[in-house]
Amino acid sequence: MEILNRVKDVGVRIAYQEVFGVNNSTRPEGLEEVLRSAEEEARKALSLEALKDHPIIRIYRDFYWRVIGIDPTKQRPAQEALLRRVLRGEPLPRINPAVDIGNAASIRWLVPVGLYDIDKAGGDVLELRWSNGEEFMPIGGKPTRVERQIILARGSLVLHVYPYRDSELTKVDESTKNILIVVAGLRGVSDDVLTGCSSYISSLFERLLGGRAGPIKLA
Repeated sequence: MEILNRVKDVGVRIAYQEVFGVNNSTRPEGLEEVLRSAEEEARKALSLEALKDHPIIRIYRDFYWRVIGIDPTKQRPAQEALLRRVLRGEPLPRINPAVDIGNAASIRWLVPVGLYDIDKAGGDVLELRWSNGEEFMPIGGKPTRVERQIILARGSLVLHVYPYRDSELTKVDESTKNILIVVAGLRGVSDDVLTGCSSYISSLFERLLGGRAGPIKLA
């Protein structure tokens, strides 16, 4: 799988990686420990009051205002929404093993993480580009037209609205075997953070879900 980044000029930068042959149908021993550890570390390192001023969180908030025209107090960056939940004393949501690992990585590395079912996505090439009125089916939502947003897409199939919403059509569920990891970066977030986050996820997919990880790529 190759991702072509057509929006580098506005500061978009990603790490991505494929993992094949995962077993996402049962919750493995050791998963709860990973999730609780991520929650506890976030609560020790961060506070709800200061979260919006953390340097990495601030980069995403500024991108929302400046580039995609979204108020980040109304549609929060994905990792900030998860962190706020955890810092209020609530646990991370438990959805399925792969998604739960992705959420743990997101609050550890403070960056948005997208996971996509490779077989549902189809094809060998995806693009990060500006939208042009494509239809998008958000997870848990109704179909909508995407205007003036950055999308991850294969042709007219929209996998993701960058960097905050994923598609029902390509989501990872219990039957998923092959997963594309996308760590959503921006100018000012180091490549080491992006690749470190992807490596954290793929190593857990290998250890807990029996997957086989390919190389990490940057775009």
